[in-house]
Amino acid sequence: QVQLVESGGGLVQPGGSLRLSCVASGSTLEYVIGWFRQAPGKEREGVAVISSSGERSRYGDSVQGRFTISRDNAKNVVYLQMDNLKPEDTAVYHCATGIRFLSFRHSAYIYWGQGTQVTVSS
Repeated sequence: QVQLVESGGGLVQPGGSLRLSCVASGSTLEYVIGWFRQAPGKEREGVAVISSSGERSRYGDSVQGRFTISRDNAKNVVYLQMDNLKPEDTAVYHCATGIRFLSFRHSAYIYWGQGTQVTVSS
């Protein structure tokens, strides 16, 4: 069983930065970990995913070049560095795991965290 806990969300002005953390209890060394977000009234959207080794990653089109995903397997933590934030980045951000291939298909992921709110507003 794997449990995920996200942190690092908050209120930030447009153009600002935040770093989200996803701490896992239970081993996730063999799994891909992804970040997803969901804004009110919108479908869940894949933001970034990273391979088990951390060597491969993919990004959603809307965050490419602004967000960076990384993982520290020694600490069982995955980070999402978010720079040049825009109001449209406002959402609840979730991390998820439980699969062994890179995918933005959220239904494929088994374990989910409760999420952390990110609000980008002046």
